[in-house]
Amino acid sequence: MSAVRTEGSKIPDGIRIYREETFEEREIAGLCDVLIDCVEGGASVSFMAPISRETAENFWRKVAASAARAERAVIVAGDETGRILGTVQVMWDLPENQPHRGDVAKMLVHRAARGRGLGAALLAAAEQCARDEGKTLLVLDTVTDSDGYRLYERGGWHRAGEIPNYALMPDGTPCPTTYFYKEIG
Repeated sequence: MSAVRTEGSKIPDGIRIYREETFEEREIAGLCDVLIDCVEGGASVSFMAPISRETAENFWRKVAASAARAERAVIVAGDETGRILGTVQVMWDLPENQPHRGDVAKMLVHRAARGRGLGAALLAAAEQCARDEGKTLLVLDTVTDSDGYRLYERGGWHRAGEIPNYALMPDGTPCPTTYFYKEIG
């Protein structure tokens, strides 16, 4: 794991933000805990409730393999005990005519860690990681009018448009999705 800079955002006290590179069992377990908590809390992040531990583990093992192939970066926030509290990904495995951009995905903060600036710090770290990789444009999507939507607005992201009934909430309810972009180069 390597430290990631978070220019423009203060890291909450007692929190360490880093790029996960080893994905040992302890890290996989911690990432699963965060994903399961977010889905149980109603986050629309590609999974339906209830999400099983096996489903979460399979997802993170695929992410780890993709990160090992340098197709994405996985940014993690943990406390002094090593407990993982949040994560975000920046994906680079895009078509050859888009080498300048990345997709931000799976911004996840455990419900017990929210309200302390962790999401903003993770977002700043993802942006800096993308800059360090030579990216100049980032794109993401989120549930319209969600906490994530407000986080991205506060972070200076630009709303590109909304698609009604784009995805389902974990309980099966359709939800609109808003696309955002940010020029970082």
